[in-house]
Amino acid sequence: MPTDHVPASPESVFTYGAPQLKFGPGASDEIGYDLSQTGARRVLVVTDPGVAATGHPQRVADQMERFGIEAVVYDRARVEPTDESLQEAVAWAREHGPWDAFVAVGGGSSIDTAKAVDLLTSNPGELMDYVNAPVGGGRAPVNPLAPLVAVPTTTGTGAESTTICVLDVLSLKVKTGISHARLRPALAVVDPALTRSQPAGVTAASGMDILCHALESYTARPYTTYERKQPEQRVPYCGANPIADMWAEKAMSLLAGSFRQAVRHGEDEAARADMAMAATFAGMGFGNAGVHIPHANAYPVAGRVKDFHPKDYPADEPMVPHGMSVALTAPEAFRFTFDADPERHLRAARLLDPAAEQTDDPREFLPAVLTALMRDIDIPAGLGAVGYDEGDVPDLVEGAMKQQRLLATAPRDVTADDVAGILRRSMQLW
Repeated sequence: MPTDHVPASPESVFTYGAPQLKFGPGASDEIGYDLSQTGARRVLVVTDPGVAATGHPQRVADQMERFGIEAVVYDRARVEPTDESLQEAVAWAREHGPWDAFVAVGGGSSIDTAKAVDLLTSNPGELMDYVNAPVGGGRAPVNPLAPLVAVPTTTGTGAESTTICVLDVLSLKVKTGISHARLRPALAVVDPALTRSQPAGVTAASGMDILCHALESYTARPYTTYERKQPEQRVPYCGANPIADMWAEKAMSLLAGSFRQAVRHGEDEAARADMAMAATFAGMGFGNAGVHIPHANAYPVAGRVKDFHPKDYPADEPMVPHGMSVALTAPEAFRFTFDADPERHLRAARLLDPAAEQTDDPREFLPAVLTALMRDIDIPAGLGAVGYDEGDVPDLVEGAMKQQRLLATAPRDVTADDVAGILRRSMQLW
């Protein structure tokens, strides 16, 4: 048990939640039938322009007609959603509704946009009312949401499994989220065939998101280190627990055999299927245990981007993709958390790369495994490589420290000075 966390009355209960899951090539061909079982008659399909161009969203919409369901496609979801893009989507959905159900076809951005639309067409108020405090009002929904079917076309975010909607608040230059159990999709439809069009750069960045989901949930504070909660106080992120550990371990094992291959040989159907399964498993783990320091740092790293344009992403504006922004401080973050549970950090390194040689200093083993992988799949060599320098550290620390919901899951207490050190040491990783 981490020495930072010795509760007076230890928690003895953990919770677990997950959507219904349909997995496998061709699974997306059955969505019309699945929705017909809910009684839905009018459905909004949410996607982004790039995914819309593949034809997948329209194909999903077209199959609903034979079940008597009217489907409308909204294709203006933004890659890396902002408060403005979500408000635009909500306004459009309110104007053209009502809707009996929603289908999100795309990456985490499309799924998160659909979650926000579902929330705000089912409940009163506006977007910022529901955004996590202290950035927003932290309000909980008062009404159930309509059924949401999440159909990921990228392997990474795990958004199809989780209770989280992530967004950039443009005026504050910070990434934050909405978190509530009612945001979890009713059904996750994971069809690896839809991920074959994912280019190498996107596969690499979103794959690092899978890896960090698994690693952060596996190294999170154990649920027994929290003070005992009353039933009404329970939240989706309850800390590392035996069920979440199982999903995280399996996700890491799948990544060990498929990640490099999927980046280098995107046509490899077995590697794509393993990556899709790893993303889903990691989502089922972190969606219950939680994530911590790398994700807290990632929000300001993505939100304060200057002029970095990543390979294989839309070129119209600068961005640091979410998975990349998480990865850039991960090696240093796991050096910092090592003392909380050395054996767990060593086991994670062995799961991610069974052939890796143990380092002389055990603390270096997991960071060495991570940086070797990042180099192999062409992730930038640190925060400096995406446009940041020492002068940016105070602003990045301020943004990270606003993510207290995430930092509370870290296995060690995290101060602003701790975050500043992690960020400085992450400017150049190799």
